[in-house]
Amino acid sequence: MRLVVDLNRCQGYAQCAFLAPEVFTMHGEESLVYDPHAEDEHREKVARAVAACPVRAITAEGLAEAHHTSGRPGRSARSAQAVRPGQGPFDGR
Repeated sequence: MRLVVDLNRCQGYAQCAFLAPEVFTMHGEESLVYDPHAEDEHREKVARAVAACPVRAITAEGLAEAHHTSGRPGRSARSAQAVRPGQGPFDGR
């Protein structure tokens, strides 16, 4: 899985660091450090972190496969897709 964080968009809310500390950490109060090639074992936590980012700064490629194979009912494939700029709730839609 490949992660990209738009550090210009990131506001340091640290929801990602709280939900997936193995992948995202805060360095100081405002600087985010993350593993751009997160391990597959962290897919569920990364999916939660992507969904929780209030400014939709995190893009995750290869995340959709995690929910197709997890066998968890009630979760749509759409919820597992990476959020792209212009598609988030804060992008004027």
